[in-house]
Amino acid sequence: MDIKDAKFMEGFIRLTADAFRKGWHERNGGNLTYRIPAEEIAEVKNSLHQVDEWLPIGNSVPELAGEYFLVTGSGKYMRNVELCPEKNIAVILVDDKGENYGIVWGLTDGGRPTSELPTHLGNHELKKRLTAGRNRVIYHAHPTNLIALTFVLPLNDKEFTRELWEMATEDPVIFPEGLGVVPWMVPGGKAIADASTKLMEKYRVVVWAHHGLFVCGDDFDEAFGLMDTVEKAAEICVKVRSMGGKKQTITRENFLDLAKEFHIDLNEALLD
Repeated sequence: MDIKDAKFMEGFIRLTADAFRKGWHERNGGNLTYRIPAEEIAEVKNSLHQVDEWLPIGNSVPELAGEYFLVTGSGKYMRNVELCPEKNIAVILVDDKGENYGIVWGLTDGGRPTSELPTHLGNHELKKRLTAGRNRVIYHAHPTNLIALTFVLPLNDKEFTRELWEMATEDPVIFPEGLGVVPWMVPGGKAIADASTKLMEKYRVVVWAHHGLFVCGDDFDEAFGLMDTVEKAAEICVKVRSMGGKKQTITRENFLDLAKEFHIDLNEALLD
């Protein structure tokens, strides 16, 4: 099978296209990675070439040794992925030590994978371990309302989560563990990778202050759905604040009733 006909490529392209139309990816903003299962790699093996050059990941991920990833390119625009995938995304292979990567398909005009690769792969390694391999998608975007809230809400997990949980009844059902918040940090380096990975031990959603949102998922739908749900909550919050603030809201007791009825493991520590 040609790799451009593969089902995982279809899902990857659909996410990038839908997210661009949402307005989350101005210019070359945002990035997406997918850990490709061995059986899917086997289907497209004839599309892949040998590694010409091994380059440092910028992070050490030994548990990902020998794994293949579909990744967006650094400086590439999400809007162009569906128009010409081979120029804007790549399949990379992690070496046997988990310290270097090589391109085996894509980025035909040159270039490198996303500058956030150290953060993506660090979190792929963590989520692979925590979910027994189920988690395969790491996704970063720049949703407008969420970024706006990082200028007015306290930058801590508890208060940020509680504010967004209150914005719609479905929100604590979709991300019952809450979300983590990373203060502003220079993107693309090991420091923000380590800070994000630490929070991803507890959460599937991490806010990067004044920058964007970082989420994971077992598949493309779950990752996109988390991004969409959190951004919609942020949009409601922005509108509520612009109308003078809350006059009533979902109470602590309401949240507990919701958790009981929907059989969700709500992070009650974020309610107190």
